[in-house]
Amino acid sequence: MKILVTVKEVTDLAADFQIADAEIDETYLEYELNEWDAYAIETGVQLVEAGIADEVIVATIGPERAEESVRMALAKGADRAIRVWDDALAEQDLLDVATKAEIFASVVEAEEPEVVLTGVQANDDGFGATGVALAERLDYGWAAVVNALELDADEGVAHVRRELEGGLEELSDVTLPAVFTIQTGINQPRYASLRGIREAEAKEIERKTLSDLGITKADAASALQITDLFEPVAEREVAYFDGDPDEQVEQVADVLADSGVVGE
Repeated sequence: MKILVTVKEVTDLAADFQIADAEIDETYLEYELNEWDAYAIETGVQLVEAGIADEVIVATIGPERAEESVRMALAKGADRAIRVWDDALAEQDLLDVATKAEIFASVVEAEEPEVVLTGVQANDDGFGATGVALAERLDYGWAAVVNALELDADEGVAHVRRELEGGLEELSDVTLPAVFTIQTGINQPRYASLRGIREAEAKEIERKTLSDLGITKADAASALQITDLFEPVAEREVAYFDGDPDEQVEQVADVLADSGVVGE
């Protein structure tokens, strides 16, 4: 059984970043592997260690810089990696979900994994839709926000527990091949050991362009465009109450009464 995990390099802002012309200068940015994807990688690696799966492949969409995050995924136990990038993608402000699903679908169709794992969402844009959109594009079964996953390779089915609204959980069976979006807490992602980091340097990262995947520039055109970038302005002021606890309580009560939250 082959498992493919989609991963993303996400940005982390410095505390004192500045915005100019709807952009943040590279000096204020750091890059790292998306938190949710680390749980998806660990899920795949544990399935290999349990003898249920044979191989874990990670796939990402990103420039050469993203290979550092991909190497981290390889150091955590993935067997090989695929990185997709193209000048047509570099020209775009922000890739939308449909574009990412189209690209990943081409990778999946070439690799033919029985199981595709994604993180529930990304730390930066927080869309939380790529995994489900990918399943729709592939016409695969799927389950989102998965916090427990067992595979029955002989029966070709996955036993899934997933989170629902209101603290409820759902138990269901999903026929393979399928896509699962993995929630944090499903496991404890391992740290990359020094040995793993060294071994990751020798593992393969296959680099592909849109044409390699049979995707045209028009097919990869994103509908999203960054028109403005700004820090949200606080809409309310913060009031500090001085005095001892009794005096502070009186002041809070006055504020609540003035705002109509409580009666006089």
